[in-house]
Amino acid sequence: MAQVSTVAVLGAGALGTAMATRLGDTGHEVRLWNRTEGRARVAAEHADGVTAVGVLGDAVSGASVVITVLRDGEAVTDVMSDAIGRLDSDAVWVQASTVGPRHASALADMARDHGVAYLDAPVSGSTAPAREGKLVWLVAGPEDALARVRPVLDDLGSSVLHVGRGVEGSAVKLAVNAWMAASTVAMSDVLSLCDTLGVDHATFVRVLEAGPLAMPYELQKVSLMDNASYAPGFAVRLALKDIELAAASATLSPLLQTVRDRLTATAAAGHDSDDLAAVDFLRRPPT
Repeated sequence: MAQVSTVAVLGAGALGTAMATRLGDTGHEVRLWNRTEGRARVAAEHADGVTAVGVLGDAVSGASVVITVLRDGEAVTDVMSDAIGRLDSDAVWVQASTVGPRHASALADMARDHGVAYLDAPVSGSTAPAREGKLVWLVAGPEDALARVRPVLDDLGSSVLHVGRGVEGSAVKLAVNAWMAASTVAMSDVLSLCDTLGVDHATFVRVLEAGPLAMPYELQKVSLMDNASYAPGFAVRLALKDIELAAASATLSPLLQTVRDRLTATAAAGHDSDDLAAVDFLRRPPT
């Protein structure tokens, strides 16, 4: 039987809601908090084992695990500045927001100053994998803190990768998301090449699937792109935010600069909340 914990999930966006729902389904006692209280309340109404909590301090007090799933580093800093004094001495703060290494380091300092165990632990995967317990955790921090929260992370993910003892999780996450965005832009451009060469997209996909070049994530994008079906899985604005975080830590290569330009143009065209597949919006498939 799985070990049951009291978990505070701070952030009732798409990913936070999916995490909370999954944890409730797997038997944990979940407290869901959001700065817009109504959003957490709506999410909790449709999830077993999840309680919407309106007061931030009440959400984290007594929780053995506190997971932050918020928009950016500023949001996490703002929320945890208020909440961290209410965490129990044996609680572990699992920082799962994508904030980049600089913010992650500052948050780690905050945790250390308050004597709170901290894990820099973004995830690879979006709402559907979270709901199915198939996230990939990219965890950096002390091994003893990881051991204490491992049952919770295991219920949310198919893999828990310990990648370092500092903020390496946030660094790896930016690299993974840059690869995801670049490969999606590349898929759109190659489909355009297929159109010019008269190559049927189904044939192109069949060839990829037959060999080592198949990338399931991108193969799924082909039908989304061909059908202009951009219901968000991972939104353009989030991919752009992550590229900007990477640019704050390193000089972007010419390729990644092109990817950033493509994401910027896609967002400016009104697709900022659409799925990353929307980078294909300029292509005109043959009729």
